[in-house]
Order: sequence, then C-alpha cells, then structure tokens
Amino acid sequence: MDYGTVIDQDRAFALLDRYVQRGGEWLDTANCYSFWIDEAGVGGASERVIGEWLRSRPGARDAVRIATKVRQNPLVAHRWPESAEGLSRSAIRAGIEASLSRLGVDDVDLLWAHAEDRSVALEETVHAFGELVAEGKARSVGAANHPSWRVERARALAVSADVEPWSAIQLRHSLVQPRPFAPIPEAGHRLLTPDDLDLARDSNLWVWAYTPLLHGGYVREDKPFSEPYDHPGTTRTLAALGAVAAEVQATKNQVVLAWLMAQGISPIVGASRVEYVDEAMDAMALELDASQMERLSSAR
Repeated sequence: MDYGTVIDQDRAFALLDRYVQRGGEWLDTANCYSFWIDEAGVGGASERVIGEWLRSRPGARDAVRIATKVRQNPLVAHRWPESAEGLSRSAIRAGIEASLSRLGVDDVDLLWAHAEDRSVALEETVHAFGELVAEGKARSVGAANHPSWRVERARALAVSADVEPWSAIQLRHSLVQPRPFAPIPEAGHRLLTPDDLDLARDSNLWVWAYTPLLHGGYVREDKPFSEPYDHPGTTRTLAALGAVAAEVQATKNQVVLAWLMAQGISPIVGASRVEYVDEAMDAMALELDASQMERLSSAR
C-alpha cells in the first residue's frame, strides 16, 4: 500500500525481491494507494513502483500474480470522497487502463471492485467487469468491501448475462474483533462477517483478509489497538494467543496468520521490513492443532 510514499522505491524493491525469493506469488495493490499520504493527492504510487520493479527484473511478471483495484481513487487531487471514481462502465475501464499503464503489463490476474457504488446499477458494474475478462485485461474479478447479499446478487446477474462473475471477496478480518456494531476508525473498512464466510464456502469463493495483524498491535506496545477493540473479549483472546504462541514456539503474528490460513482465509500482509516478510512467510509452515484453533476462536 505504501510503496512510493512511506516506503521508497529501493526499500520496496528489497521487500519484493525477498518475497519472491521466499516463494511469494501474489501482489495486492490498488489504483488509489496511497492518495491520503501522497503530496500529489491522488493514488498510483504503489502501482508505479511495482511497475518499475517488474521492468527491472526480467522474468518477474511470470513469477508473480498481480491483483489491483478500481473505485476510490480521487479524480481531483485532494478531493476525496467527493471526487472518488465510481463503478460505472466508463470509470472501470478508465481505471484499469491507467493501472495497466502504471504497472507496465497487458493484464492483471485479479481485478477488485474496491468498494460499493450504489449510484450505479449493479448490472452495469457486473457487465463492465465481465467485459474486461472477455477482453483479456483481467483474468478474474472480485469484490472488496461488499456485503454478501450484493456479491450474491452480482454473481446471479453475471450468470444471467453469461459474463465472468466475482469469484473472490476481500474484507477486514483478524483474530481480535471489535465490539459488535462499534464503528472502526478506518474509513471504508468493512469487517468479514459469518454471512460472508457462509456465502464463500457455499459458492466456493476465495476469501482474502486485509489488516490481519491490526497494524502491529499484537506485538508492538507503540501500536495499540484502537478503542473499539477495548473489551473483555480482547483480553481473553490475547491471553489464549500468548499461550498458543509459546506452545508452538512462534510469534503472535505467526499464530494469527496460521489461524486465518487454517480456515481457508488468505491474509494480506503489508510488510515494511525484510524481516517481517520472513516472519510472515515462515507462518505458512505453522500448523495449529484442533485444540489450539478452538481455544483461539472460543476466547473471542
């Protein structure tokens, strides 16, 4: 997310190199990253850095799969959300063309609808995404930050129109959860719900989870959880997490990632240091037994 803004190009290249060296495959970005901290007031920095990395590493495009997103990039600098791009056919097509140019690629492996746009008929959005798959500009499509009923309706519309349906969902999820119905401070984040998981399992959708490590809150005292996470369930969960981490001789972050992966959920990790890349990749080999999974889940 922060490539080209908080993380300069040299550091981003080192992170990407290590990730691929460790067997990493998927890169998840968005056309709006990170407009809120970029002096330009618009997104695109992350995609440009990844594009430069691809151009400087012969064969890198064959080694990675790229996911990016349309919806939310300001069309007028420093004017969000009032100028945020939507999900009309023209907006989607303009968004993907600009992303492909910045990335320096002919297609992306997965194109996400970054958020809902209820000012546009869902049929128009579904058709536009399907067209891009048919044209070979996206190999698959998914929905981020959409409620399950909208995803299911969109998939039904896609089947009726004989176009590619959304086959993946991306939502915020972690072991520790905020109080029910408490708003989280990050604008635009949508939490994974039991209904989302039910739909995903029934329809064989791929589930991606962002912010799985809650900005470092599990392991760093200088990164406390936000106020909605201040409740007794968090205390119980952190106690269970600490116990399980000691048993398996892993970091708390690694246990959280392993807990997610054991449920068939793919966590998206925004590593800012090479050692964090290694920590996350090492979590892929960590197996939690049924008792440990139950203790972590029931503590919540």
